[in-house]
Amino acid sequence: MALKGTDIVKRLPDGGKKNCKECGFPTCFAYAMKLASGGTTVDKCTYLAPEVKAELTEALAPPMKLVTIGTGANAIKIGNEEVLYRHEKTFFNKPGLAILISDNEPAANVDAKVKKIKDMKFERVGLILKADMLALRFASGNRAGYEALVRKVCETTDVPLVLISEDFDALVAARQICGARNPLVYPVTKDNVDRAITAFKAAPTPLGVRGTGVEELIPLTTRLKAAGLDDLVLDPGSKTVLDAIRDQTFIRRAALKQGFRPLGYPTIAFPALTAGGGLNEMAAAAVMICKYPGVIVLSDIDEASLLALAVLRLNIYTDPRVPMSVEEKVYGINNPDENAPVLLTGNWALTYFIVSSETEGSKVPAWLAVKHTEGLGVLTAWAAGKFSGDNIGPFVKKVGVADKVKHRRLVIPGKVARIKGELEEALPGWEIIVGPREASEIPAWLPKLVEKWKN
Repeated sequence: MALKGTDIVKRLPDGGKKNCKECGFPTCFAYAMKLASGGTTVDKCTYLAPEVKAELTEALAPPMKLVTIGTGANAIKIGNEEVLYRHEKTFFNKPGLAILISDNEPAANVDAKVKKIKDMKFERVGLILKADMLALRFASGNRAGYEALVRKVCETTDVPLVLISEDFDALVAARQICGARNPLVYPVTKDNVDRAITAFKAAPTPLGVRGTGVEELIPLTTRLKAAGLDDLVLDPGSKTVLDAIRDQTFIRRAALKQGFRPLGYPTIAFPALTAGGGLNEMAAAAVMICKYPGVIVLSDIDEASLLALAVLRLNIYTDPRVPMSVEEKVYGINNPDENAPVLLTGNWALTYFIVSSETEGSKVPAWLAVKHTEGLGVLTAWAAGKFSGDNIGPFVKKVGVADKVKHRRLVIPGKVARIKGELEEALPGWEIIVGPREASEIPAWLPKLVEKWKN
């Protein structure tokens, strides 16, 4: 259970009565309350005894460790979750989808999978959906071949890596090749934990800890943490989907509800090795997206499977408290020019994609001016005062609509036709045209409008 401010203040110097203000707060009590809510850090109080500082740091740490795999813009952050169920708050860090490459696969297969991780992607609600990682598995027994695979992948991609080998020496050698990429090294088990501590203590990297059950993970994570290796990803060794649901739920509940630190880490799952391939593997991966691994390893993936899994992941890991929205700007559809009409809408993602899709279907080149409405639909935004002449006028000027077209015509949604007059006052010299009430009418309505202008 998280510490309360009243618990923290008792541990502060002079029992919370020093009130030196050096931390930036007027009293020790104010500092303690802010610390309890995550608004400041333990090191702001320079008078804390080292043992008290360590105690508070441990007690205030998130119940689930945040682990970063990879580096740079493509790095995957997993863990740091706060709830069992998405509707309680939100899930924060979406799981990484990894494609498995074994070193005994034909070179053509390896090249095809590398190409998929680089090129296979989809755009949805302004986001790019794609697989995120490659998992490189030592399966041939030929260390030189495995090292060659690791080098090849490192030279041709910049995605995060999972290194998988039952041969610990091969694992260490592979990590030396790509150590700068901060790979996840898997597995650390009860049989090699001492060697792992020796090999990785001087230069830590994320470690995948595998047990034959949840119970076996506890002494391993405790020992690794004591050795200073705390970027851990857990594999309870589940053999079936039902076992995985049970084990993943148990780990998550122990970390979040009981505050059990030895299990307070993100997890990894291997549908590639346990589900038997094909639709069974995709179904298992879909289940794992919901409950709850941070990394999901797949044997391979095609466009249909990737789109289905990535959209499911997007839906599960979208904050239910915040409407999905797109960037406020002017979007070009069907390669518009300076004569193309300008349509106006709000930035709720569903609105944008419906309107843009129907506009694209009209075959008419057009500009779509998307105004920030805090992710609300047009009618709701108008009712909330976020889509009116007073704020649309400045928006049109700010995003430079006039610089993109030589005419001065703006099409507004039919459901907010009543703002036509106030918008004409806000934009002198502009003709405000009331468009269709429903986006589905755009393909028939827009060509007629353009033809009318031409005549």
